[in-house]
Amino acid sequence: MTASAARLVSLLPSATDLIFELGLGERLLGVSHCCDHPGAAGLPVLTRSIVGYDLPQPEIDRAVSEALRAGRALYTVDGPLLDKLRPDLVVTQGVCEVCAVTPGTIAEATRLLPGCLPAERVLSLEGQDFAGILGDLRALAHAAGVPERGERLAEEAQARWDAVEAAPGGRRVLTLEWVDPPFFGGHWVPEQVARAGGVDVLGAPGQVSGRTTWEDVAQLAPDVTVVMCCGYGLAENATFARTVLERPELRAGEVWAVDANAHFSRPSLGVVRGAEVIAALLHGEARSGESMRVG
Repeated sequence: MTASAARLVSLLPSATDLIFELGLGERLLGVSHCCDHPGAAGLPVLTRSIVGYDLPQPEIDRAVSEALRAGRALYTVDGPLLDKLRPDLVVTQGVCEVCAVTPGTIAEATRLLPGCLPAERVLSLEGQDFAGILGDLRALAHAAGVPERGERLAEEAQARWDAVEAAPGGRRVLTLEWVDPPFFGGHWVPEQVARAGGVDVLGAPGQVSGRTTWEDVAQLAPDVTVVMCCGYGLAENATFARTVLERPELRAGEVWAVDANAHFSRPSLGVVRGAEVIAALLHGEARSGESMRVG
């Protein structure tokens, strides 16, 4: 596929971010309902969630759990619109069926259409750690016909990652990507903590996030708790973090909120900045607009 022929659709916010990082925004035809990159404003939206994300966290968790138990996809794809746009490449993911559209959902949405989308026109990003994210960046750049741009960006991101100034002391860190019920961060998040000089008390690099209990949190006694609820920015996470302060199980330690969408939830180059943000807060420094200490 040549660069001039690459007409792109992104059904994943991190893919949309990477497309713009690669300078391919003008080739983007459509996006998901979660894609919030400023350059994507006004583009056709091809997906929707079956769960209302304006619900309280326990209700969202209940709805998601019920859908997964029933084998229902959490997202729908507008197959006719996708067929009408006729992209050369559709970018989605296979890491987490809770987070975004998977290739199976695309296949089902287009199965009966005249222009049924062949598998070779779907790129599924699979990175579950920092190295995997850089691999996805290179794969996307190659598929879009600009491999040299992907290689350059990957090298720059690796250099920044290696240069993160780790905080001394190995403070024990709990990351929460949901607070009611509590889920700890996984995939690349434990790597971000380690790169910043912390010790993740629950997560392990490359492993999925998971449910925990406040009783277990009490036993772990983290020095620092970082609230990074998936799908939310700094202001919302500050609100969630204040509810964490009310938990009797969390008796000591600092509680911080961060911008999860920008730096932690998405497998994009923003995770490098996320490691820098964690390093700063472990040094006791809040980054304006990026982190906030609430307790």
